[in-house]
Amino acid sequence: MLKQLISPFILRRTKAEVLDELPEKTELIVPVELSEEEMAIYENIRTKTLSGLQSEKINPIEALMALTKLRQAACSPELVDKHLTIPSSKIRVFLELVSELKENKHRALVFSQFTSFLALVRQALDKAGIEYLYLDGSVPAAQRKKLVETFQNGDMPLFLISLKAGGTGLNLTAADYVIHLDPWWNPAVEDQASDRAYRIGQKRPVTIYKLISEKTVEQKILELHKTKKNLADALLEGSDVAKKLSKEEILELLQLS
Repeated sequence: MLKQLISPFILRRTKAEVLDELPEKTELIVPVELSEEEMAIYENIRTKTLSGLQSEKINPIEALMALTKLRQAACSPELVDKHLTIPSSKIRVFLELVSELKENKHRALVFSQFTSFLALVRQALDKAGIEYLYLDGSVPAAQRKKLVETFQNGDMPLFLISLKAGGTGLNLTAADYVIHLDPWWNPAVEDQASDRAYRIGQKRPVTIYKLISEKTVEQKILELHKTKKNLADALLEGSDVAKKLSKEEILELLQLS
């Protein structure tokens, strides 16, 4: 437990010592406006969950499950119901970003906590004829190492990575852009993922894009990142802030942005 408590401080101190050697890092929020159809699906889940929690027809654990569904709805309607054919605004914005990056010879790491969303992104990239590498928790260690070497030594424009599978322990300085497709409760986890590119050995400025769906729980999660409570939780690497939310905090997340 003590090691868990102190290790983030040690990591930060080490990073601070080499900060002067690293190039500039820029973080940008990329707002995504959902379509009317997407918002209708999102609002249906949100209002039902809010009403159920207020009337105590559902408990906080069930509400947390609904929050996950809301976060998926903010990414793509297809994650809510695989039979829905409503286009994902977030994937559209992502493809626009990728097109611009490719045109300017940049390379990017792309993170999402949802492998199901990465599967949809892969379909979109395949359709657009854009090459990429892919890593999630099902990839064996030997293959994982090979993928990293391929990216570092080649010219593949994109490396799609499951946040939990590749957020730590990888050296991917061949990328000068990082794209977070969806926000995680714990900002330290996102920072660690971004540090796959922004680390010793990086010679170019690094730009980090965070795609945030407007008027959704994603904006609320960004607000949560700023609270003292979350900063304390973030020191415990791997801690799931969502499990520590009170009923009142869940209700706040379900309110309109």
